[in-house]
Amino acid sequence: MPQFTVYRNKNPQTRSSIPFLLDVQSDLLSELNTRVVVPMYLHKTLKTASMTRLTPEVTFAGKKLVLMTPQLAGIAVKDLGDATGNLGQNRDSIIGALDLLFTGV
Repeated sequence: MPQFTVYRNKNPQTRSSIPFLLDVQSDLLSELNTRVVVPMYLHKTLKTASMTRLTPEVTFAGKKLVLMTPQLAGIAVKDLGDATGNLGQNRDSIIGALDLLFTGV
């Protein structure tokens, strides 16, 4: 399960506004039975303007999405949906959002 893999959201209550989850956990911790993920919201479902550096926007699967970094969570591997791609090309903005969340820098 490589870092920055995108998974389908299996939760029927949230998947209409959060279709994907982004795995931000280091590959060094792949033995764990959990992953730290960032919910990927459909841009059109958000009511407020995003803080671009903290909540970067990406296009994935033809959809404009916002990475809601402040809502990151741990989730059991068994609860992840199917892997659908990878956002490794967005590494700098993802790491920048995590840095801002944890260190304020």
